[in-house]
Amino acid sequence: MNLPDLELDDIVRLRKPHPCGGYEWKVVRLGAEIGLECLTCGRRVLLTRRKLAQRAKSIRKPEAASPDEVP
Repeated sequence: MNLPDLELDDIVRLRKPHPCGGYEWKVVRLGAEIGLECLTCGRRVLLTRRKLAQRAKSIRKPEAASPDEVP
């Protein structure tokens, strides 16, 4: 898997679970290393792009708020 279109706040599903049981991580940092935050427990880790490309199963964009929703 290649990671050319990775952006902040994307959700990455990894192949193996985190010890807390979560599979999904949010991208919180981009650069030579990618910062990820576990959506289950909030733990943050740094992975190189190569390691993330090996471990990632899928990447999805965050759901944009619809124009009808007013906070």
